Amino acid sequence: MTDSAVKPSEVGRAWAEIDLSALAHNTLELRSRMPRGCELMAVVKADAYGHGAVRIAAHLRRAGVGVFAVASVGEGVLLRESGLDGEIIVLGYTHPIDAGLLSRFSLTQLVVDCAHAAALDNTGYKLRAHIAVDTGMHRLGIESSNIAGIESVFKCKNLTVEGLASHLAVSDSLERDDEEFTKKQIESFFTVADALKNKGYDTGKLHIQASYGIYNSPGLRCDYARAGIALYGVMSHDSDTKLKPSLRPVLSLRARVAEVRWIGAGESVSYGRVFTAKRPLKLATVCIGYADGIPRQTPSGEGMCIIRGHKVPVIGRVCMDLLMADVTDIENAAQGDIATFIGRDGNEEIRCEDFAAASGTITNDVLSRLGRRLPRVYINE
Repeated sequence: MTDSAVKPSEVGRAWAEIDLSALAHNTLELRSRMPRGCELMAVVKADAYGHGAVRIAAHLRRAGVGVFAVASVGEGVLLRESGLDGEIIVLGYTHPIDAGLLSRFSLTQLVVDCAHAAALDNTGYKLRAHIAVDTGMHRLGIESSNIAGIESVFKCKNLTVEGLASHLAVSDSLERDDEEFTKKQIESFFTVADALKNKGYDTGKLHIQASYGIYNSPGLRCDYARAGIALYGVMSHDSDTKLKPSLRPVLSLRARVAEVRWIGAGESVSYGRVFTAKRPLKLATVCIGYADGIPRQTPSGEGMCIIRGHKVPVIGRVCMDLLMADVTDIENAAQGDIATFIGRDGNEEIRCEDFAAASGTITNDVLSRLGRRLPRVYINE
């Protein structure tokens, strides 16, 4: 969004529409799937998956959510400066040079390995920490077999350990081998927790489930469940939508039609001439492009939008700020019409899962790439 003191209309060009009533519904739905004593941790990293972290977190806080997860210290600071209280856990690596920010803004840091713990400890700042335990994802964390290494974090004089965390690598899959792998990860995690408790350590809050874990591995004796993509009413892959019958999409993506024109048979559209009309076509040029988050690599004809309640194909290459749609069959298509790329218009709907599949990616990628210049317009608060 522009930083100018003079603001244009939020719905004059292109915008993301955020339905806060859907967010509230999803919060209740996810909580209903969690066992008693397990608290929802709202993952609001990457600007709340493109939904606007400050407004999303504030709305969730009013709904009683008390724990939030971000990926960087900067994201945590932004939320604190917006007035958010409650616990904020930084799930990504923070360089010791920023330890002062962790302390000043009361952020809890996920310690990614023994060296990271020692480096943070040596800064002299009193810090709250959770320990990442690597149970097989091999991304971040101390190996689950390295109990001595995990113990060393508890012995750091400036770190107060308040939790243990791990991450499930294939909790989105119900294939037999993947389910077995997930089971082994879970068993490994709780074996570590039990071993530490038997040694007299207070392991604090335990958390290993993300969105898919909440659905596919319910009932775990965890203190937190980290809800990310599901909180926003979508799943990562179209094939997984059977998991979310009660979730409601929070975000719709819309843009204005800038121009409507006819082209003749044999004429090409957009850069590279990758699309050539086989018959006379009526084109709508729409005010949105890859700088706004529409993937440039989407094949011509695979992308779709809805105009005046009709689903139409996006043709030619997506430009930085514009794209073209075939509106030949929409008799009254006109300049100023609204094109919907994610969301519902009339009886037609394009789900975020559909949009992602057409672009050859996942919904997490689509939502987190939505451009900064897109205003977020909040409705149903």
